[in-house]
This record gives sequence, structure tokens and C-alpha cells, in this order.
Amino acid sequence: MSTEHNVVSVSGGKDSTALLLLAIERGTENLQAVFADTGHEHPETVAYVQYLNDTVFPIRTIRADFTDRIAAKAVFIADEWREQGVAEEKVLRALAVMKPTGNPFLDLCIWKGRFPSTKARFCSEELKRNPIIEQVQRPLLDAGDDVVSWQGVRRDESENRRNLPERECKEVRADTGAELWNYRPILDWTVDDVFAMHRKHGIKPNPLYQQGMGRVGCMPCIHARKDELLEIALRFPEEIERVSEWERIVGDAGKRDVVGQTFFTARGESNETAYSVGSIWQRIEWSKTSRGGRQYDIFRTEGEQEGIALCTSIYGLCE
Repeated sequence: MSTEHNVVSVSGGKDSTALLLLAIERGTENLQAVFADTGHEHPETVAYVQYLNDTVFPIRTIRADFTDRIAAKAVFIADEWREQGVAEEKVLRALAVMKPTGNPFLDLCIWKGRFPSTKARFCSEELKRNPIIEQVQRPLLDAGDDVVSWQGVRRDESENRRNLPERECKEVRADTGAELWNYRPILDWTVDDVFAMHRKHGIKPNPLYQQGMGRVGCMPCIHARKDELLEIALRFPEEIERVSEWERIVGDAGKRDVVGQTFFTARGESNETAYSVGSIWQRIEWSKTSRGGRQYDIFRTEGEQEGIALCTSIYGLCE
């Protein structure tokens, strides 16, 4: 007889934490909690996942591995790029960085030769979805067991999620009949409902929510808001330094002959000018402006002169 396994994906964010608490509250059997470490989280988020592991429920950490794909890309560069007439200097620069670093996000971008974007959002699939499928769900399905994948998504987060079903079957194995289901029990919850679940069980939210962050997964996310980007620069300049170095490395890994790749898409710019106007440092300067980026806003930058507020929350957690 097959067993039904309930797998909760935990990111360290508010929704997945509430989801895990709900699963425990319901006494869900054969429960597994999984954290897909992208290598691009803030240390506070990694520490928060450990806090949940220690106080709420054991959480298994998994990571994507791009070692083989990077090795294959290096062979391709050495052979094919030269045949295509790519400048030898560019080939050598790419080969110099075409090595796994052990950081999943950076390794993914080295292999791709670019950063993800809103139109090519391969980060979620490669760093979260696929590792969970390959390392957690597939072995269970191969053994003939059913898997219910608990997902902490809500309708009011985006248009794409508004019409999602609460439960849907994603796969039925022809050989064993094992089934994979997606389950979204907090689809109709509000943000207030989510934080209420934290309070109900005496679990503190991720501290980054009280430091101006709307998202606490990737730092920064490619969808980071203007205000959020400014908060990151003021509170965590080391994260901006890290991304700046990644822009250089990924620029070397890509085929285009540019100074560096831009973490955020530099729309409407040529390869030659994109980095000079769209690098992470240029985006930080833009985050200090108003009027469509036409002038610096003294109210937006007062944190640089007067110090950073101890608590800033778009969710009202400082009240």
C-alpha cells in the first residue's frame, strides 16, 4: 500500500512559515519541510530557517548543483566559441570564471552567462522547483508513494495566482500509479491572516520584515521594489557589494563583450551602454530619486544622514 507524503516548501518568508504552522496545527501525517537554499538569501533568512528548524519542525536543506553543466559549458566555450570566431581574450575570460563556486545562484548565472529577469525567470525553476522535484519528490514517487506538495501562495499576491485552484493533480505515474498533487491551503488568506498565524503559535516573523523588506527570499529579488532596494543599500551595503562582484563575474561568463552583466534589466540600452547605466550601483542611485528618477529626493535619502530607523515595516509590524 502506498504512503501519502506531505511536503511543505519553506523559504523563510511569512507565507511559507504560516503554511508550515498550519500543516502542524492540522496534525498532518508524513510531513516533510524542505528549504531550497539558493545561495542568494540574506544571512538573516538562513538564520530564521534554522530558528524554525529548532523551534517548530525539522527542516531539510537542499541545494541545486550546476557542476556538470558548468563543466560542459566550459568544453563548449573552448571548442565552439573559437570556431565561431569569438575573440580569444573573451574566450579566456569566460573560461577563467567557468568553474563552480558552490553558490547555487551564482553558479546558475555563470552557466547561463546572464542573470534572470522578469521575462526569463529561470531562477525559481532552477533553484527551487527542480531541486525539490529531483531530490525530494521524485524519489518518493519512484518508490510508488503519493506526494502532496504544499505551496504557500495567496491570490492577492499577483494576477497570475488569482485563479489558481486550491488542489490540482500534476502527475500520475504510469508504472506505479503514484500521484503528485499541488495543494494551496492559504490561497484566500490575507497578509493579516498570515501574521496572525505566527502570533497564534508564538513564532516571530523573519526579522527582515521589520527592516523595510517586502520580500525576504533573494537579496535582492529581481522584483525588488524601489523602496526596498534603498533599504537594502542603507542597511546591508555588503549585499550590494556582493551583487556588484557577481555582475563582473557573470559578465565575464557571458558571450557578449561587455564590462559586466546587469543584475536588473537595463531596458532599451545597447550591450555597450547597459552596464554603465544599469549596474547595481546605478540602480541604488535611482532608488534615491523621485519624479521618475529625475531628481534626488532628500526625504528618501535622509537615512544616509540621520541614521536608519530601527524598525520599518510595510506590514505594520513596528506598531
